[in-house]
Amino acid sequence: MKILFLHRNFPAQFRHLASALANNKEDEVVFVTNNTKTQTFGAIKKYSYKLKREVPNNCHRYLRFYEESIIHGQSAAEVLISLKQQGFVPDIIFGHSWGSSLFVKEVFPTVPYIAYIEWYYNPVNSDMDFGGKVLDIEEKAKLKIKNSHILQDLVSCDWGISPTMWQKDQIPETFRNKIKVFHEGIDTIFFKPDENVEFKVPNTNLVLTKNDEVLTYATRGMEEYRGFPEFMKAASELLKQRPNLHVLIAGEDRVCYGRHLENDSFKQKMLRELDFDESRIHFVGGLPYNEYLKLLQVSSVHVYLTYPFVLSWSFLEAMSAGCLIVASDTAPVTEFMQDKSNGLLVDFYDITGIVKQVNELIDNKDKYNFLGKNARETIIKNCDLKTLLPKQIEFLKSIANKTIN
Repeated sequence: MKILFLHRNFPAQFRHLASALANNKEDEVVFVTNNTKTQTFGAIKKYSYKLKREVPNNCHRYLRFYEESIIHGQSAAEVLISLKQQGFVPDIIFGHSWGSSLFVKEVFPTVPYIAYIEWYYNPVNSDMDFGGKVLDIEEKAKLKIKNSHILQDLVSCDWGISPTMWQKDQIPETFRNKIKVFHEGIDTIFFKPDENVEFKVPNTNLVLTKNDEVLTYATRGMEEYRGFPEFMKAASELLKQRPNLHVLIAGEDRVCYGRHLENDSFKQKMLRELDFDESRIHFVGGLPYNEYLKLLQVSSVHVYLTYPFVLSWSFLEAMSAGCLIVASDTAPVTEFMQDKSNGLLVDFYDITGIVKQVNELIDNKDKYNFLGKNARETIIKNCDLKTLLPKQIEFLKSIANKTIN
């Protein structure tokens, strides 16, 4: 089977799938991306495209995101045309709906196309109105147009993939019969508990073990969407209450989702506004996977907070590692976690509740160990890579071979 992947970033959600297919000598894997930095691996043939231009300043404010997507789509399409001229015609195309896949059907009109639909923007019952925010007409209009490239993909794709039921349910009902729910999978062999783990805090001589009190938080960006301000408020109070507690925060001082602060960052803002014992709060940055795993394994309690939005891999990885987790009672967290069954759920904005639940777990570790075990079992049952990967490959091949109804 010849398969073409498209994603602005390489390899992103397609890492495991593309790698598994490339390991099969009967399959040919081509990956078209805007990422020029990350090196390819295995037998994956990576082709990077460069953008022709940036979005002009005089672009209509509603259209900026759509125009950016079109620029990506146009640049990716030129690579596809070149591949086609060289004789490469895929049996199936799998593209992340973020612009680069916009024109695949114009280049390969008869090739089945699967769209990875990560998020469809809605003005109500979603991230946009979370916390009681009321959108004005301007915001609603801008949001409506922001879905333009996704709607194009929903129309042109033969099938779509969403990683959770919550994310699928954001898509207009008209298109949902096209959408399958397939999480990309969690490597439960890698993300597993280790009672003998040692985590050396970067740039210090401090080594933490399971005998220490360790509160963990992991994020790509320190932002409102992932509850960073709420976590920091809770962490400040917990450090005062627990003199032996250490706080480990993995992630970068940036915003990936949601609003930015003007000339400031949420990290610096919270450090200014709150009182911390800086010897016991550790910003460890972006970690190599082996060190990130140790951070999860050494955790006494892991906190995961999110708006009703795209679910983070880190949440499911923490579950797989057997962490005791305090998480926000929001979708799609509740698709995988039930309160007092495999974790403890709290209101996103309830700082006192977060503090109370963290204290409860640390003070009664033996009583609550079953939560971590159940969390891991949840991931093994529902998101295990070794189970999902063969199903994903079977799904792709059934489409390529036209044996799916």
